[in-house]
Amino acid sequence: MKKLIYTSLFIFLFLNTNVTAQYVPKNISRQEMKKAEHWVDKTYKRLSQDEKLGQLFIVALYTNRGESEIDKVRNIVSNDKIGGLILMQDDAAREIKLVNEFQQKSKVPLMIGMDAEWGVFQRIPTAHKYPWAMTLGAIRDKSLIEQMAAKIAEDCHRMGINWDFAPVVDVNTNPNNPIIGNRSFGSEVSNVVSSALSYSNGLQNNNILAAIKHFPGHGDTNTDSHLDLPVVSHNLERLNSVEIAPFKALMDKGIGGVMVAHLYVPALESGKGIPASVSKNIITGLLKDQLGYKGLIITDALNMGAVANKYKPGELDAMAFKAGNDIMLFSQGVAEGKKLIQKAIDNGEIPQARVEESVKKILLTKYFLGLDQYQPKNPENINSDLNNDSHKTLVQNLYSNALTLLKNEKNLLPLNGRTVYYVPLEEAPYQTFANRLGTHIIIKKAGEINTIPANSTVIAGFHKDNSTAYKPYKISEASKKILADLTKNQNVILDVFGSPYALRDIDLSKVSAVLVSYENNDDSMTAAADALNGKTVIHGRLPVLVNDGLKAGMGIDLNSSVVK
Repeated sequence: MKKLIYTSLFIFLFLNTNVTAQYVPKNISRQEMKKAEHWVDKTYKRLSQDEKLGQLFIVALYTNRGESEIDKVRNIVSNDKIGGLILMQDDAAREIKLVNEFQQKSKVPLMIGMDAEWGVFQRIPTAHKYPWAMTLGAIRDKSLIEQMAAKIAEDCHRMGINWDFAPVVDVNTNPNNPIIGNRSFGSEVSNVVSSALSYSNGLQNNNILAAIKHFPGHGDTNTDSHLDLPVVSHNLERLNSVEIAPFKALMDKGIGGVMVAHLYVPALESGKGIPASVSKNIITGLLKDQLGYKGLIITDALNMGAVANKYKPGELDAMAFKAGNDIMLFSQGVAEGKKLIQKAIDNGEIPQARVEESVKKILLTKYFLGLDQYQPKNPENINSDLNNDSHKTLVQNLYSNALTLLKNEKNLLPLNGRTVYYVPLEEAPYQTFANRLGTHIIIKKAGEINTIPANSTVIAGFHKDNSTAYKPYKISEASKKILADLTKNQNVILDVFGSPYALRDIDLSKVSAVLVSYENNDDSMTAAADALNGKTVIHGRLPVLVNDGLKAGMGIDLNSSVVK
C-alpha cells in the first residue's frame, strides 16, 4: 500500500493524460509519477466509452434489505461497470465478502466509500462510536482530532473502505438546523477550519480519502435536504464570510474531495429552485473556476428528497455531470444516466473532454489510494477489530478533552470525595454516570428531591437521547421546573449530556456550576464522572453560540485534584 500524504495545492499535469490533481504524494519521485501516468493512461485507453461513463457512478450497497437488493447491486456492478460503492447498513462481515466479490469482478477497482463522520459505527452498529463533530469542536488540542481520524482510517482499511465522506465543514449558525447540528464542528469559521483540517489530515495521511461537505454550506438551514430542498437566502458577502469560508480556507490543503449539497442558493444561482448539486454556476463557475478546486467533486446522495422528488433517475445524473460533478453518488438510475450523458455528448452539450477529465481524475485517485494493487479483506474477527480497548481508550480521552465548564461558583468542582446527591433528568440512561461517580453519590429520582437536606451539593443531569445525531436537544418543562426547585435551597451542579443548545432557554442564574458533556453514552458519562471527581482536567471550549450569555469560545479550565 502506497503511503498517501496529501500536500498543499499542487497541480500535477501528466504530459500524456492531461490529468490534474488536488492530491499528490509528498516528495513523489519522477519514477513514481511515470508509473502513475502509465497506469492512468493505460487503464483509460482500454475502457470502452460505456465503461468510462460507468466510472462516474457510485451506488449504495445495503446488506440488511435482503438478497434481491444485493442482486440488484451485483447486476449493476457487472452490467454498468460502475466506479464505486457506498456501504450502508449493517453487517460488516457480509459487506467485506461482497466487496471482495465485486472487486474481483470489476475491470477497474471500485472506490469504496462510507459516511463515517463518527466512524464506521455510523453504518456498522457493532463498531465503536467516535464523538460527533460538535463534541470535537470543543477540543482545543486539534491533534487529538487527527489521532481520531487516523484510527477511523485504520477501521476503514479493515473494511476495505477507501473514501470517508467526511468531515462536515458546514458552519452551524442555526440552532434549529434539523440535519447538521451535531455534525458540525461549531458556529465559528476558524474552529471549523482547524478541526476539519486535522480530521482530513488524519484520514489522508493514512491513505483514506476525505471529502469536505456540504458545499456551498448547509449550516444555516431549517429544512432537511433528505426530505425537501432547503433554501440559503444570504447575500454574497455573508456567504463568502461564513458558509463558503471553510471551503475556501481548505481548498489549498490537498483535501481530495468536495461533496456538493442539495441546496437552493439564490445569490449563487439565478435559475429559480435549481439545487447547487446540479448548478453549473455553482460547481463549474464557483468551485472549479473561481476557487480553483482540482480534486474530485461528488454530489450528495441523489436519492434524497430535495432532488429525487423533482427529477427522474438518470435525468438527475446527467444534469449533475453536466454541471461539473465528477461522481454521481447514490445513483438511482445508472443505465439511464449513462444514456442521457452520451446523448448530451452526441448533441454537443457536453464535450468528450469532460468525460476524460473526470475519469482520469477518478483513476488517478484510485492509483494513489493503492487500488491498482487491491488485496481482499478478511471478514474474520471484524467486529472485535472495530470495537476493542484501543477504541475505548481513545474515545474516552476525546470526550474528556471536550468537557466544557461554563460556571464553577462556590468552587463546587472537583467533588473531592464529599457526599453528593444526584438527580437524573430527561429520557436517556444514566446508570453508567452514577456508577462511575462512586459510592459517595446518593441517587434521588425527580419525585424525591424534597428529601434532600438543604444546602447539599446536588448534581442534576440532563441525559438526552443520543441514539442518533438528529434527536431533539430541547429540555422538557418538567425538568426545567425541577432544576429551578433544586436551586432554591441547594448548591446545584448541572451536567448536560447532550447538545449545548439545550441551554438556550435554561435559567442558569442560580445554578452554581454548569458542565457540558455533549453526548449521552458510556464513554462520555465515564469521562464526565472522572472529571467531576477530579481525576482529569477540564479545558474544553463552547463550540457554538448558544445565546447572548453563552458565546462560542467560553469555558473555564479546571485542574485535576489527583496527584500523579
